[in-house]
Amino acid sequence: MVTLHKKKAKQLDLLKMPNPERIQLIKKIKENLRRKITETKLWQSLLEVESLTINGNIVYRGDQPLSGLFLER
Repeated sequence: MVTLHKKKAKQLDLLKMPNPERIQLIKKIKENLRRKITETKLWQSLLEVESLTINGNIVYRGDQPLSGLFLER
C-alpha cells in the first residue's frame, strides 16, 4: 500500500492581508496554476503521439526520455 502525504499548507486569511501583499499572492497562485495546466496539457499530448519533432530535432519518442524541450512563459 502506498501512502502519499501532502504538505500541510499554511492557512492565510486574505481579508486580513494588506492589499499589495494579497494581490502579489494571487498573482503567484495564478501563475503556478497556469504553469501546471501547461505542463499537464503537454504531458497529455505526449501520451497521444509516438514522437515529437521540433525544428528537425526529435525531442520525444515513446521509448526514450524527453530531451531538448524547455518551456518558458
